[in-house]
Parts: sequence; structure tokens; C-alpha cells
Amino acid sequence: MTGGVSTLTKKRHLVLLIIYFLISAVLLGRVAYWQFIEGDRLRKEAFNQQNRGRIISPKRGTIYDRNGKELAVSASVDTVWVNPIDIASSEVSMEKVAKDLSSMLDMDEAEVYSIITKKTTFNYLKRKIDREVGDQIRKWIADNKIKGVYVDEDTKRYYPKRNLASHILGYTGSDNQGLAGIEAAMEKYLKGVPGKILSELDAGGREIPFTEEKRIEAQDGLNVVLTIDETIQYFTEKALEKAIFENKIANGASAIVMDPRNGEILALSSKPDFDPNNPRLPPPGYESENWTGYTKEEVDILWSTVWRNKALVDTYEPGSTFKAITTAMGLEEGLVTPDTPVNDYPVEIGGWDISCWRDWPHGEETFREGVYNSCNPVFVRLAQKIGISKFYEYMRAFGFFDKTGIELPEGSSVIHENPAEIDMAVASFGQRFQITPIQLITAYSAIANGGTLIKPRIVKELTDNEGNIVKKFEPETVRTVVSKETTRTLLDILEGVVTDGTGRNAYVSGYKVAGKTGTSQTTEAGRYIASFAAIAPADNPIITVLVILDNPKGFSYMGGAVAAPVAGGLVEDILDYLGVERRYTEKDKERMKTEVYVPDVRDKKLSEAINVLKQYGLEHKVERNASGGNADEIVVEQTPKPGVSVPDNSVVILYTYKPEEEVMATVPDVLNMTIAEATKTLNDAGLNIKIEGMGTSVSQSVEPGTKIAKGSVVKVQFVYLDNIE
Repeated sequence: MTGGVSTLTKKRHLVLLIIYFLISAVLLGRVAYWQFIEGDRLRKEAFNQQNRGRIISPKRGTIYDRNGKELAVSASVDTVWVNPIDIASSEVSMEKVAKDLSSMLDMDEAEVYSIITKKTTFNYLKRKIDREVGDQIRKWIADNKIKGVYVDEDTKRYYPKRNLASHILGYTGSDNQGLAGIEAAMEKYLKGVPGKILSELDAGGREIPFTEEKRIEAQDGLNVVLTIDETIQYFTEKALEKAIFENKIANGASAIVMDPRNGEILALSSKPDFDPNNPRLPPPGYESENWTGYTKEEVDILWSTVWRNKALVDTYEPGSTFKAITTAMGLEEGLVTPDTPVNDYPVEIGGWDISCWRDWPHGEETFREGVYNSCNPVFVRLAQKIGISKFYEYMRAFGFFDKTGIELPEGSSVIHENPAEIDMAVASFGQRFQITPIQLITAYSAIANGGTLIKPRIVKELTDNEGNIVKKFEPETVRTVVSKETTRTLLDILEGVVTDGTGRNAYVSGYKVAGKTGTSQTTEAGRYIASFAAIAPADNPIITVLVILDNPKGFSYMGGAVAAPVAGGLVEDILDYLGVERRYTEKDKERMKTEVYVPDVRDKKLSEAINVLKQYGLEHKVERNASGGNADEIVVEQTPKPGVSVPDNSVVILYTYKPEEEVMATVPDVLNMTIAEATKTLNDAGLNIKIEGMGTSVSQSVEPGTKIAKGSVVKVQFVYLDNIE
């Protein structure tokens, strides 16, 4: 057929048309896919390929104490980056670049060379270098027209107080991220928002000449203001360090100071601790030769030793400190009064005999005296009256079943799930269940404030760089646990524990202190936990203090002997610092041994010097050379030196000649003596005494047999060793 298109041709055209439309549809679909589905990703990849973004680290927020003292700050440093492709296009050889940079950065030249010759467009060379070094490299880049080496501003975390409050603060990583403590807990507020410096690149990854860098500024983090007081924190840490040394504490110690009126933590310390500036240094007792601080085994060691915040995560049996809680239950239920007759004869429960901690019982006594003497059977019988259900209801109400909710990580208590009578019996005096220190001091704070359980907190507020408050953390009331009447009665009883009971070593002249001793045995043979919980002033509480000493190996392991003096000394330091006025009782005046500052009597006639010393309440002893012997002689030298604090009636040695050498005395052994005996023994040796505490001497500042200058002062610590627990 010649007059038209053949049927076969028409079919071929139709097939071609269909194929064309199918290909067009596929192409259009593919374009639509790249445009609408993958468009955002491709645009980002194209942008990243054509632009290099160097990070501007934001300034991490400062951490302050409650009075605005800096505890963690961000110092300005620099970071060096390299683009090996750009460096290769510089006129200076790679070898010289590596040599110069290694010298300025104190790095191995071969290491620098390997970094700057990598087939990449971006590498860190060295981070967080001093600004002076950064400026030196900037000048070198400009002088030598170096391409591909960049120095950008950065920040480095710095802790100006070193170990102080290390468990509270925590530490940061290489990217300024919080890894522990408040640094981690408040990361979202502290970290800020990073900025960027953008540079345009060609297809080969080289920076395009004559293009301007685009800068997106970083947003600094917010500042965190803590509730802790730097000075009180210092007192607390020094008190623990002294206690660890003097009592040979084998497993560390912890202490918490809280304001019971609002739940604010004023100090929190755990020993051993660490320097947040170098948190991965080896703990005490570990060889440092091959230590890196980064292996899994090493990190596990750090978490179990110096990084471990014992005050929050450790659980322990509270021992007799828990008797205050049992007492609160009994008073609130109306089952006892301070004058209720009781006795501490053994109690038999389920085949077990529960006796007083003392080898011979105290016998018949009032309930008040039972608390003073810390008699276990008294509390067992009270718990039986309370009943299992009600007893554990109170434990829950006081917060022992739940975490406190403080801003830092904390441990969980271990309490009988289905308690039997024997479980309640031993729990009544703080045995066979475990709680955390923060739970106990929170419960004691409820006793101190009139019966209200308040959530403890360690963060006060957030501020910006202008000091404006961005967010305030207010006190949170959990529940009312007991009545004000109950707490008033209980505080009066606990004050008696310190004045007349097992807590006498926490007594502070001029301040009313309420408190309770605690000594608990662990599952480890020979390991005891000594503790003391204090509330002060007892008639108007503003602080609660808890001291825990884990495994004392010194003269005693009893809480009343080793923990009570630490808590008492801490209470005294804190109340003095807070300006709380002392109110001395007649008993205080009897116990106090007045201290005086030694006057300067040099260059005075001997008779005049003696009169001056008498006016200060000081005794004297005259040392003459062979030719001396009258009252008109001149005092040439004296010991102790002027300004030294000594008790009244101390002896000042007056020299009427200039000794060629100091006249020495041998320090006698005054351990296990009374104050009168130790004073006489030292005075007879020509030495003076500084008395710390009351009772029997348990330590002296200078080893017996040591030769020291006559008239020198030897500090002697005295502790009540009778009727303490």
C-alpha cells in the first residue's frame, strides 16, 4: 500500500511514543524525588561540600557559690585546625610547616607531618592551647603566607579552688561537655550554643580566594549559682581531712551541712576526692608509672574511689543516729514522754536476745535517760508498741524509701520488703537496713524545722552574663511528718544527749547542740561506720550536720569518740562564721579554760616582765646565765614568742641572756591522761599545753621523745571515752 502509513509503522510510532512517555515519566519522577524528597539533604551536602564550618566554642557558664565566688570558670584559649589540601598549595614546604608548628605547639614533628598530609579538608592539630601560643601561630601564618592553618578562639574549663567541692562540681571532657557532678546535671544550661566560621571551598576542597568568611556567633551558657557556701565547704573538707589523719580512717569519709529551713545544702564533702582540673590522675595507692586514666579498668577504679560521691551514692546502716527517728515516732504516737519509766534489760525476739551496747545494763531509767545512754532495748520495746505497719509508715514518711530528688545522682536505700518483728526490732536502733547519708540528714532537717520534710537542693538559681536571674529554684515541701510539739520535745532530748549522754564530745561552749551518735558494724569483719548527726542551735536550728567516718583504725571506732568531736568542731566553726552569738551557761564557764595571747615582755626589767605576765594570768620561769641574779636584769628573750595563744596559767620562760642555742625540752608521753595530769606532765617538762576537747587525752601534736624548744606549746586532744557509743 502506497497511499498511507502502514499499520506496522503506526504500531512502531505508538510503541516509541509510549517508551518516550515512560522515560519522561521516570525522569520527571526522579527529578521530583531528588527535588522534593532528597532536596534538603542534597542542599545540605552541597553546602557542606562548598563551605567549611569551623566551630566557635561557646563560653561555658560559670558555676558560683551562694555568695558569688567562682568555683568553675571558662578560660579563653585557642584551637589549631588544618586543611591539608590548602597547606599543600602554600609556597612553604610541608616539611617546614610541620617543623615550625611542632616547635610552637610542643608536638612531635612526625605526628604534625602525618596530620597535615592527610587526604582530608579538615583536621584538629591541637586543642585548647594558651592564647600566647595562638597569637604566635597567627603571626607565623601572616609572615609566611601560610594557607590551610587556622587558629580559632576556644574555651577551657578551669577550677580555681582545685579539689574544693570536686564531687559537687564534677568535671568536663575534651569538648567542654559535662561528665559528672553539676557540670553534667546542669549541662543543658551551662553548655551554650556553638557558633561557626564558614569558608567557601572549590570542588577540590581548597578555599576559594578573595571570598569572605561568614561568622555565626556562639551563644554563651547560663551561669549556675549553687546553694553551697565556699567557706563552709572549706571548713567541712578540712574537718574531714583532719579526722581521717587523726583517726586512721581506712575507707574514706563524708559530711553534709544543710539549712533545715529551706533544704539548701551549704556543704557536701566526700573523701577521698580529686582535682577537677586533672580528674584522671591515679588515686592514692595506685602506681602512676603506666597509668593513663582512660582504660576501662582505670575508669572503674576512679569511679569506686576518688570519683565516688559517698555522701550521696553510698548506703550504710545508720546505727544509733536512727534512734532519733524511732523516738520521733513514739513521741508523735503518744506512746512515751521524756519521763516515762523504761529499762534496758535484754529483749528476746524470735530466739534472739537484744541487749544494750554496754557490757552491763544501765537498768531502770527514764526514757530521756534511755536516749542519753543510747540503750538498744529501750528502742526495741518502743518499736513493739508502735507496731510493724505504723513503724514502716513513719520510715516512708521520713523519706527513707525514696530518693531525695537532689540534683545530683544518688543511691537507693535497702529496706526490708516484708519485715518481720525481728526486722523492725533491729531497725529501731538503725541496724540491718541501709540508707544514704543525704536521706538521713534530710530526715534530721525535718526534726530541726518543726516536722516538715523538705527536698534537699544544691542549685539556687541560673543567671546570665549580666547577672540577671533567669531561673530560680524554690524550696519544695514534700510532706509534714510529725508535729512541732514532737520536734520541740525531741530537740530537748537530743540536746541532753550532747550535754550529758553519749554525744558529749560534740559539746560546744556557748552553743546549744542537739545530736545523736551512731556506730554500726558492716558485713566486713572489723569494719565499723562511726557517725554523728547534729542540729544547731538546738533552740533555733539553722544548720544540720552529718559526719560519717568509714572504718576508723585509730584509738576508737565508736561514733561518740571519733565522729562527735568532728561534728562539734564543725558546728562551732560554722556558727561562728555565720555570726551566731554565743550564750554561755554556768556549765560552760566551768568547762572553759581561758586562752590568752602571750604579751611581749622583751627589753623589760625582770620584775616588770613578771608583773605583766601576772596581769595576763600567766606563770613564769627565769633562765639566767652564771653571772645573773637580780630583779633589775633585762629580759632578752622569751618562750613562747609574743602573740602565741596559750591557756591561762601557762608558763613563759624568761631569758636574761641571749642563748647561743635554744634551750630544748623532751616531749613526754601524755596519752591516756586527764587534762590535769597532761598539763602537769608537760609543765614539769618545761612545755605548755593547748587543750582540745574534754575527757581523756587521745593524741598529741608532737611525738613523745621529740626535742623542742622549752616553753613551746603542745596541742593535746581530749575525748570522753566513758559512756559513749
